[in-house]
Amino acid sequence: MNLRRNLGIITLFSLIYLAIATVTRTVLLTMVPKGSGLTLPLVAKAYAAGLLFDVAALAYLLIPAALYLILAPRRLVEHRKHAWLVQAAFLVIIAALIFGAVAEYFFFEEFATRFNFIAVDYLIYTGEVIGNIRESYPLVPILGAILAAALILTRLLQGAIDRAAAITFSGRRRRLGAALLALPLAALLFVNISTTAISANSYANELAGNGLYGLFAAFRNNELDFTRFYATRDNQQVMARLRDMVEERNNHFVAPPPRMTRQITGEGREKRLNVIVVVEESLSAEFLGAWGDTRGLSPNIDRLARESLVFSHLYASGTRTIRGLEALSLSIPPLPGTSIVKRPDNGGFRSWGEVMKEKGYDTRYIYAGYGYFDNMNAFFSANGFDIVDRNSFAQDEITFANIWGVCDEDLFRKTIRESRASFAAGRPFFSMVMTTSNHRPFTYPAGKIDIPSKTGRDGGVKYADYAIGRFLAEARKEPWFKDTVFVFVADHCASSAGKTDLPVKKYEIPLLVYAPHHVKPGRVDRMMAQIDVAPTVLGLLNMSYTTDFLGHDILKAANRPERAFISTYQKLGYIEGDRLLILSPQKGVGVVRFDRRSGATEPLPMDERLLQEALAWYQGANYIYKNRLNRIP
Repeated sequence: MNLRRNLGIITLFSLIYLAIATVTRTVLLTMVPKGSGLTLPLVAKAYAAGLLFDVAALAYLLIPAALYLILAPRRLVEHRKHAWLVQAAFLVIIAALIFGAVAEYFFFEEFATRFNFIAVDYLIYTGEVIGNIRESYPLVPILGAILAAALILTRLLQGAIDRAAAITFSGRRRRLGAALLALPLAALLFVNISTTAISANSYANELAGNGLYGLFAAFRNNELDFTRFYATRDNQQVMARLRDMVEERNNHFVAPPPRMTRQITGEGREKRLNVIVVVEESLSAEFLGAWGDTRGLSPNIDRLARESLVFSHLYASGTRTIRGLEALSLSIPPLPGTSIVKRPDNGGFRSWGEVMKEKGYDTRYIYAGYGYFDNMNAFFSANGFDIVDRNSFAQDEITFANIWGVCDEDLFRKTIRESRASFAAGRPFFSMVMTTSNHRPFTYPAGKIDIPSKTGRDGGVKYADYAIGRFLAEARKEPWFKDTVFVFVADHCASSAGKTDLPVKKYEIPLLVYAPHHVKPGRVDRMMAQIDVAPTVLGLLNMSYTTDFLGHDILKAANRPERAFISTYQKLGYIEGDRLLILSPQKGVGVVRFDRRSGATEPLPMDERLLQEALAWYQGANYIYKNRLNRIP
């Protein structure tokens, strides 16, 4: 029997898909950096697991074909032009598969992962994403090359496609279609995205996945049920432990368990100062001279560090802007799945904005882009903030913009104008300002720095630094400057790629508090989490307030062990000292020791006390969120 001449159309498509998936995996393997820890046995294991996920993804892809085999009328499939329809369908399918492979290449280049929850957001916010791709890559040549490759491949396979179609559509096609519909059910029952965790090496785990399967798994699991997927302990014990951990010397509980509502009492006279929190896009500590970098990308921030109270050991909660905004505004550890900012019914929290609003402050979320992106406007407006986004900018207020928003200089000028308005009205102001210039495509006004626009991350960082310098130079001319506290913090790190799932060192971000008339310069090297920023700044203001924050005022927590939280959308990391405990789906728990300077890790045996500490924070935060215990009654 000639196997090549007896291939049905389903078999032919399956072989093409599996071939493209294998080539894609191989290309991604060549992109893994040296020193990643991949060994030949680990790569072989990744390919074997990858084949399983390729087949599972294929099962879902065959659903339309199965329905066509069942439902297409005989008159259609026996028509002399039906072969043309099949040829056209194969051209579109092959083009789509090649497009998907190319998209995975660029996604892996940017994030060092297969498609995940970030890609889900890309499907939702197509305007910004397509604009970003258009501004970042030569889109027309890429799409032209994809179409040409699809045309060539379809032409080369024309005879095989015609023979395969003839075999399938002249046989028992409806029975075949019904059998195919059982395959996705089997994939749903027996294949789970967590099976890609074949080792402690994150690159091997990514290679073991399938981009299409990962995309739909992330879409389905945007919010993961903590009690179902993660290790847990008794809720009452967890909440009692958390209650003990959040209590500090200057607060007392004003609600019975399990609520964590507390009254914070300021130590000294309350400083009714203005507060501007600048949240810098993707500003990892590794780029800054004040944190040890030698490239000279941050002269303004380095100078500012000498005049500020610097917190040198801060970890970002996650890898997305909305995860950082969640931590800064709600002071809650990261929950598995997407950020609360993106979830439905996300209003009414006792947020940083609500605290300041109760104090009589004008509270604003000022964003360089359109705030519907990532649901930011809906979240902040429902939690104590007025919205100032790109829609609020007059045409003459914009000197430069890309798809993500106006340049940082324009954003800071708008921030100064909004501050003037509050000052003129005699009201203190609290603004959270979210920048966008340090983001691909890294475009910014010409002639500002010595790195040309659109040449990469270094330019984005240096322009962001330049804009901060200009912002402070202009702010110093304002009458409200001497009574304003400026907080500079990153939303997340630039990249979390590494050979471990949670490379601790890559989560380090800067935090500077600058108020030359009120805050003494210095350096605090205690480890802290992003959820500690709001309580710490409020502590510097000696503010008394009611709160459900789970973060510490790090300056008053000397009796507490140093701890921090880092995460992806599935992995939850709890850092205590030099140990990292990782919670993962399917009740997974692991512990490693890490070196802060090099980032190197070594596995450790399980520590039940450390696990209970981690669950007090994570399971406790989940319980609070699910039961609405940190909402304003």
